[in-house]
Amino acid sequence: MPDTPQQQEWLALQSQFAAHEVHALQLRMLAVALFAVISGLGWHLRVLGLALLMLWLLEAMLRTTQSRLGQRLLLLEASGAPGLQLHSWWAAQRGGAVALLSAYVCAALRPTVALPYVLLLIGTACLRFL
Repeated sequence: MPDTPQQQEWLALQSQFAAHEVHALQLRMLAVALFAVISGLGWHLRVLGLALLMLWLLEAMLRTTQSRLGQRLLLLEASGAPGLQLHSWWAAQRGGAVALLSAYVCAALRPTVALPYVLLLIGTACLRFL
């Protein structure tokens, strides 16, 4: 059992960080399943394209939140800062709407996030010509 607030916060944040990784993988698996089902059923490809874009956006938002958790974890590990201050730390660092949208775009363009969606979207476009 952790003895300090810093350790308790680190454990809680690490658990959330790992859960975000699982959720991101589930979103990608859902994207692949949607690709298989919608293309197999012959539904309109715009529906597939919009669904894939929405899942990509959701993963980008998830990864942005995960990145914040990671930054706080690194800060705890580096400085031994007092625990249980994630929300106040994030509020101080948040920035405005433009900064938040910029963080979403950056997360969406990470190769590990973008590659599956780009490939599925290319596959969707190729199906249109078959």
